[in-house]
Amino acid sequence: MMLPEPDPAYTSSDRAKANFVLAARVATWAVIAVWLAFGLTILLNGWPLQWGVQPRQPLGLIGILAAPFLHASFPHLLSNTVPLWVGLVAMLFLYPNAALRVLPWMWVASGGLTWLFGREATHVGASGLVYAILTYVFVAGVLRRDMRSMGVSLMLAFVYGYLVWGVFPVQPAMSWEMHLFGLLSGVALALWFRHWDVTPRKVYDWELEDELGEEFQPYFSDDDTTDENAPSKDGSNLDDSDPFR
Repeated sequence: MMLPEPDPAYTSSDRAKANFVLAARVATWAVIAVWLAFGLTILLNGWPLQWGVQPRQPLGLIGILAAPFLHASFPHLLSNTVPLWVGLVAMLFLYPNAALRVLPWMWVASGGLTWLFGREATHVGASGLVYAILTYVFVAGVLRRDMRSMGVSLMLAFVYGYLVWGVFPVQPAMSWEMHLFGLLSGVALALWFRHWDVTPRKVYDWELEDELGEEFQPYFSDDDTTDENAPSKDGSNLDDSDPFR
């Protein structure tokens, strides 16, 4: 089965190129903000880490908003930096209209569900958001089934497919709950917004010819001869008593 090809007039337009540059800039500034927050955490000797998600604790509610900016170590920060940037660029470029509505839901869902159902610990890091974004981009591409979106989905599956193991409790020091709820929110939101940001597909000449041919089919009877009851070009054989004439 061939996948629909996006309309080159849309995907190669100046506006599309400008949108990609804008998506890259927004993603870069988001990553810079996360790095600045990590620098502040180091300067304050780790004191801001208490603002992570602490399940079912009143203070832990702050972590729903703050946790993506908090990282316990440099390797932890580095492991989230590249996938966060890649995922944000892909989402903002391919699904710009949905992204403005989806990202807040992802942010609240990954942290909020961890606060409700997570084990007693302090959960920090942008990994819950990373799982939500990457899952959304992957599922959205599969649902839209055009060559561009599907290509990005396959690329993400190839590069970051190993992350699926992060939703299982295999490492005690890892917040698998945030990973799991991020993944689930990404799937749910991709289904919810599946009709948004659908790329116009390329229309081939033969498709236009087929459409025009269907509009101008001659009027034939069953014996493949012109039906004598068919209206003539000048309308001379129409019944004068026809009320719709």
